[in-house]
Amino acid sequence: MKQKRFMLQESELPREWYNIQADMKTKPMPLIHPATRQPLGVDDLAHIFPRECCVQELDQTNAWIPIPEEVLEKYSYYRSTPLVRAYALEEALGTPAHIYFKNESVNPLGSHKINSALPQCYYAKQEGTTNVTTETGAGQWGAALSYAASVFGLEAAVYQVKISMQQKPYRSLIMRTFGAAVTGSPSMSTRAGKDIITLNPHHSGSLGTAISEAIELATTTPGCKYTLGSVLNHVAIHQSIIGLEAEKQMQLAGEYPDMVIACFGGGSNFGGIAFPFMRHNLNHGKQTEFIAAEPESCPKLTRGEFRYDFGDEAGYTPLLPMFTLGHDFRPANIHAGGLRYHGAGVIVSQLLKDGLMRGVDIPQLETFEAGMLFARTEGIIPAPESSHAIAATIREALKCKQTGEEKVILFNLSGHGLIDMTAYDQYLNGDLVNYQLSDAEISENLKSVPENLH
Repeated sequence: MKQKRFMLQESELPREWYNIQADMKTKPMPLIHPATRQPLGVDDLAHIFPRECCVQELDQTNAWIPIPEEVLEKYSYYRSTPLVRAYALEEALGTPAHIYFKNESVNPLGSHKINSALPQCYYAKQEGTTNVTTETGAGQWGAALSYAASVFGLEAAVYQVKISMQQKPYRSLIMRTFGAAVTGSPSMSTRAGKDIITLNPHHSGSLGTAISEAIELATTTPGCKYTLGSVLNHVAIHQSIIGLEAEKQMQLAGEYPDMVIACFGGGSNFGGIAFPFMRHNLNHGKQTEFIAAEPESCPKLTRGEFRYDFGDEAGYTPLLPMFTLGHDFRPANIHAGGLRYHGAGVIVSQLLKDGLMRGVDIPQLETFEAGMLFARTEGIIPAPESSHAIAATIREALKCKQTGEEKVILFNLSGHGLIDMTAYDQYLNGDLVNYQLSDAEISENLKSVPENLH
């Protein structure tokens, strides 16, 4: 295994997050109140989220947001994360491309999610909140939020997608180890959950159902705020620490990426790695290509429609301008549970409309094939979510093999797969299959989404 790792000294760590909204030529459309159909302000959002997160969410002016000292201190425990030149993968593919990956799997929580969990819990604590609640799919976000809550002395309640809870039982145990209460969603503990189960007693859950239950708990419990691991703008802002580090590390490597690739569920790790580099396309004439790799079974970027839609199944969230498959969409039970979400984040949706990035959809079996090759060459077993980025990277590297182009490809390894070995077991035993959506299924799911707001 031949690798080259690039690290930053603590004094070189970024002290500000990057907010791409300030540099976008076409600003994201506003979040809409579902009752009044008027744009939402900070006060509208602050009864659900920590207020400072709401300020960041709607900030389209300030490109740089200072990272609080207490958050910087916690970041310094595990950052910087390595930037790695994947020589062994390059050799296995026989490609002239130079492949780099940012390894966000090396922190104690095993994924990039802790980068936003820490500031969200910090801001909640600062305003006197005692409890936080959230949803989680595969469990990376739930684990990160549970840990961050314990760091700042908050009680945490997590609604985990029921099928993911069954597929990945150790993740819920991790959350409980950090002191969180974990409930499979949909559940009978909320009105939203009861309604969903009444309509479909065998509902296996989705991020949309879990979000509904978490928001209901936050809005009906004194001293409780809702936290979110992806989709919204403030999460992408916090995750920009990834790309800002990678930018400095690529300078150490003496190269600059022609392509930046990340897996895509709601947009947190894609935005985290991509947006700091994208600012150079927006402001300095760079021509880097940005690719978001999503599951073939949940193709909101490649086959969804741009509409105002709810971020959850019950309709508790604001209406978001997004590429969506419809908030009633029930994704297939793929093992990349963190990507089983019906819509794309607001910023990413606008960037996609403007042609500043593109999406690709990857079949489940191709992702596991890519994950196996990466494990056998680079010695890291990737999360099924991250394997989507690896698969997209392999596609591009093989194109370079055909053309002879020596492109520089950077992808984000958003998390390891050591708690996903059941999925690898099923793949090795030949028990996994691909899932495809028909056009008719997509059209049916979009019937409940308004067409006249966008």
